[in-house]
Amino acid sequence: IVGSRCGVRAFRSAAACIALAARGCECFSRMLRTALRRAAAARPHARSLSAEASITVEFPGAYTAYLSEEPAAAAETTKAELLEYFKTMYTMRRMEITCDNEYKARTIRGFCHLYDGQEAIGTGVQAALSPEDSWITSYRCHCIALARGGTVEGVLAELMGQSHGQTGGKGGSMHFYNKEHNFFGGQGIVGAQVPVGTGLAFANKYKTPLGEPMPVAIGCYGDGAANQGQIWESMNMAALWKLPMIFCIENNQYGMGTSIARHSCNNDYYTMGNVIAGLKMDGMNVLSVREGMKHVRDYVSQGNGPMVVEMSTYRYHGHSMSDPGKIYRDGAEVKAMRENNDPIKNVRQLLLGHTDATEDELNTIEKNIRAEVEAARDRALAGSTPSSTDDLVRNIYLDEHGKDVPQSYIRLPDYEKSIRA
Repeated sequence: IVGSRCGVRAFRSAAACIALAARGCECFSRMLRTALRRAAAARPHARSLSAEASITVEFPGAYTAYLSEEPAAAAETTKAELLEYFKTMYTMRRMEITCDNEYKARTIRGFCHLYDGQEAIGTGVQAALSPEDSWITSYRCHCIALARGGTVEGVLAELMGQSHGQTGGKGGSMHFYNKEHNFFGGQGIVGAQVPVGTGLAFANKYKTPLGEPMPVAIGCYGDGAANQGQIWESMNMAALWKLPMIFCIENNQYGMGTSIARHSCNNDYYTMGNVIAGLKMDGMNVLSVREGMKHVRDYVSQGNGPMVVEMSTYRYHGHSMSDPGKIYRDGAEVKAMRENNDPIKNVRQLLLGHTDATEDELNTIEKNIRAEVEAARDRALAGSTPSSTDDLVRNIYLDEHGKDVPQSYIRLPDYEKSIRA
């Protein structure tokens, strides 16, 4: 919570919510205490009248380091940059809300895990990485696909199973992919992306001449996956071989419907690498994510080995669309986070408190984005599903020359419906 206008109001509301959280989850209370410290320490700055004028934003308490140094808790930014982050994050939010609506309308089916509340991570990480860096994440991947070269229409069409979706309508919610932008997907299996991400880091190191900075790989996963054996094994290999790998835990406080206090004996996830350096950061502040990830990227790209990153964040929806998210937490908890530490509101407050941006200007941006997302939804709905067997039997195997080899037979659960080209 930063911004000269909003500091006092945010301080008071955060204090009230900490009293509420004291009756509930300790991890949630800890997140709101962090918000309170940030509000108390926020310093007024002169307003910038130019879109390109530099603005200094401080966010004390945003980082906690393990076996490494903390980055500076401050960032240089501009009005133009903040507006770009605001637009990106609001687009992500509206896209995910649209996914919710279309799922309920049954135009989207199957598994569907939404990212609203965590937009600062996807936006901040993208701002810190280079295009050559490799990114792989979990099944909660719609917004990462958007950040890495995707479009709202391409994402929605994919969820609807349309042939013009980002992966041709064959991947669905959990399996986005964009090789051109070094995005290697969502993964439907919990934690399975982390060994693959470690392999991407190995490839990046293998292909880089000795002594030169390496492209990095980042594997994002949730707190619920953090204690899996395949992740520990990947960390071990990454440390032994000093791979440029970032193990990034998006700690949204719940593994499905189980709080971190009940499903992990160690809630300091950034320390889980044993001898691997770690960094915990405020995942609700796009600037702290960006600056923290710049620091992490520089460390691992220089041959120092991997780093474990914990993003402290929160999801507004349930684990998936089949989870109402109301049994294991109450509405007051979600409401408190929305009001006091929402990542989009945080950027909005920065714009209003540090630049000449106005409420009317930001409201117009939001209105335009809502219209753009609605138009993208309509175009997605107007598409068609893969129309022939050829669409289904391709993009499965390559021959030794890298050419696609269509498959003559694909076994389906119902044998009689199996595909025979």
